Parts: sequence; structure tokens; C-alpha cells
Amino acid sequence: MQKCPYCDFNSHTLKKEIDEAAYINALITQLERILPQIWGRQIQSIFFGGGTPSLISEEGLNRFLSQARALLGFGPNIEITLEANPGTVDFEKFAGFYQAGINRLSMGIQSFDDEKLVALGRIHSSDEAHKAIQAAKSAGFTNFNLDLMFALPNQSLEQAIADVEQAIGYQPPHLSHYQLTLEPNTPFYKNPPVLPNDDQAWEFQQACQQIIGNAGYQHYEVSAYAQKGRQSVHNLNYWQFGDYIGLGAGAHGKITMAPEGRIFRTQMPASPGGYIEAMKQYDAGRTHWLEKEDAIFEFMLNALRLQQGFDLGLFELRTGLSLTEITPVLESLIEQKLIEILPQNDTDWLKLTAKGQQYLNDVVSAFLAE
Repeated sequence: MQKCPYCDFNSHTLKKEIDEAAYINALITQLERILPQIWGRQIQSIFFGGGTPSLISEEGLNRFLSQARALLGFGPNIEITLEANPGTVDFEKFAGFYQAGINRLSMGIQSFDDEKLVALGRIHSSDEAHKAIQAAKSAGFTNFNLDLMFALPNQSLEQAIADVEQAIGYQPPHLSHYQLTLEPNTPFYKNPPVLPNDDQAWEFQQACQQIIGNAGYQHYEVSAYAQKGRQSVHNLNYWQFGDYIGLGAGAHGKITMAPEGRIFRTQMPASPGGYIEAMKQYDAGRTHWLEKEDAIFEFMLNALRLQQGFDLGLFELRTGLSLTEITPVLESLIEQKLIEILPQNDTDWLKLTAKGQQYLNDVVSAFLAE
């Protein structure tokens, strides 16, 4: 197993196997401890992500979900997603995952071009990518996402379009299409490959967006597209600054505590072995209350990614703060023609302008505390 050179997620290349049963025990232990903080809330989505969760056995997955279902209140239409990389999953396991209760797959395809997959350090081939999608559909998955990247090393516009067209050919209900970026503390950051420049990347993005839109997909978040009614429930909760439990190694959680409405953050130990030991020792990981300035920035960092904008009332609901806290910044951004506030359904909605979409990082940075 290896880690992709562009990846800054919490994933590990292990020198020894982690005991699956011990890891699942730790997940259940953490879940039991956090119950008093979330009692009475219904769970609307579960996302198994970060690295290669599809390596888990069907039996282990079923054990965790059975215990979670017994401890928590699952919503009637709960979305349960599993990330699956074509190079690490046994396609025959898809049927077992489906039977265990997984009702959505998110597959890290990245590209259908073998040369580009090698450049990205992916361990799967284009042929394996096609077979993974076909296997998922054969197993019964009607709800799945395909991850694609653009502005890859030495990529041409024609190659970027070809990737999108091949993905659309499978009619995935959801498509993620995002630009390769060079993140700190990654091999690509230290030894960057030759990438398309910013103008070329923008051209790729605009051309691919048009093709995806013409195929009937709604562009609802910066990098996310969905068929009507098929938006990711789990990711929408992030972008709307909702609460979530972070279970497992390196997981982050966010819980708003009633009745005071303060936001509580959790972060688990990064390594699987360290996480298992922490749960044995009743270690809650790193915890802290979110300060006002951080709540403002984090809300905007997420909500501004929504292409249709958001109800300004959501800001007050999710942060517990008054709009007056950000009024001067909003007025400045409106003056710069980066955002606009429009009446919609008897409420005021904030939306990025076309200029604001192009300079999203600048808009978000405006909400950073000085």
C-alpha cells in the first residue's frame, strides 16, 4: 500500500496490520462515550472515508453499523457512504457492502488516462476504474459518486474533457470534479510536477462545467455536481456548517451544545494504533470550544462553496451569532462586487457573483480575524 504524492489527508502506510476487531471496538467505545452529547438527535448520514475504508471486511462493517443502529436514532432515509478506490478494493465485496447497509459509494477514479494515473501515483489503471464502476452498478448501487481531478501534470484541455465525458457515460448520480492543488507536507509540494498554469486550469474548469451542465447535472458546490435530488446529504451538512461526530483515527467532530449553543470541536489521535490505545485509556483526544472569530471564518469557509448561495438566517442558526458581527465585511464585499444579497422565499440570501466565484479564496479570507 502506498500514499498518493498529492494527498494531505490523514492516511497511513502501515508497517504492520491493524487488528480490525480492535479498531471497530475502539469506534464503538468512542461512540458510546459521545452519546450524552448527542442524545435525542437523529443521524441523517454516515461517511466511511479517509484513505481506503473499503479494505474493511463486510463482517466488520456490518458489526459496526449494527451497533451504531442500536445506539443511535437513524433517520428514515439515512445516507451511508463508503469511499472505494479501484486499486484497493475487491470488487466482489461490493455486494457484501450493499447487504451490510451501505447505500452510496464514492469512487476515487481521478482520471481514466493511464499516463495521468501513473503521474498521480495512483495504483489502479484505467481498466480497473471502468471495472470498479461496472461492478458497483452490478452489485445494486444506484447511488454513487465518481471523483475526478483536472489540471493534472502535462494535461491538455482535450484530455480533461475526455475524462469528464467518460465519467458522464456511466450516468453517476453525483460527480466531484476538482483541481489538483499542491498541498504543504506532500511529495508534490516538495517536488512539484509540471502543471497547467492558472489560466489553463480556469479554461479546463469552464469547459468541463459546461459539458457537465449540458448533461443535466446541477452545479451545487464549487467542485460538486448532482442529478436532480441526488446531492450528497453528508457533504451538504458540512457546507451548511451542521454538526457531525468524528469517529476513528484523525477524525474531527463538531457538536453544538444545547442550551448555550456553543460549538465544541474534537480531534482524535492521527495513527490507527494511537487511536486504539487512546480509547483503551479513556482519552477523549484533543477538544476545544470554538471562539467567535473561528466560528465566523469556518462557517463562511464552508457555506460560500454553495453555488446557489445560502439563507443569511443560517449564519445565525449555526453560529449563534448576530449578523451585525459580519455586516462591515459584507458591505465591503458587496462594494467590490464579490457577493450579492438577494431576497428569496421571504428571506435574504447571500450569493457569490461571477467575480466572487473566480476569487473565492479572497472572499473567504475577508472573514479572517485580523
